[in-house]
Amino acid sequence: MRLNDMKPGSRKAPKRVGRGSSAGQGKTCGRGHKGQHARSGGYHKVGFEGGQLPLQRRLPKIGFLSAKAAQTAELRLHELAIPGDAVIDIDALKRAGLVHQQALRVKVILSGALAKPVHVKGLALTAGARAAIEAAGGTIEE
Repeated sequence: MRLNDMKPGSRKAPKRVGRGSSAGQGKTCGRGHKGQHARSGGYHKVGFEGGQLPLQRRLPKIGFLSAKAAQTAELRLHELAIPGDAVIDIDALKRAGLVHQQALRVKVILSGALAKPVHVKGLALTAGARAAIEAAGGTIEE
């Protein structure tokens, strides 16, 4: 729709409050008599229940965010072939952009296949990933 397409009635006129009782919103202008909502600026913050303990504070706290999770990264087995380094360790994976820079620990999981033998150093491995690396002729250094 463009401005030249607009016709009368395509925009609803706003309510004209305080213009007499015949206008439908006279005297109290639809706010009722007295009370918090009749005053200007008379609304409290979201979740305020008139002084009663709010719902978000009555309910128990749930969930847990592990600080260790930010230091741990997970790597799929087939991604070990991406860095062209002779020895694949955490630093090589960070340089290749496969794990985030804050990672202190990397665990390799069995996902995909490994085509060429790799030399893995200082990475945690699942039992399946360990077997797949050894089957491909790779070596694991703890």
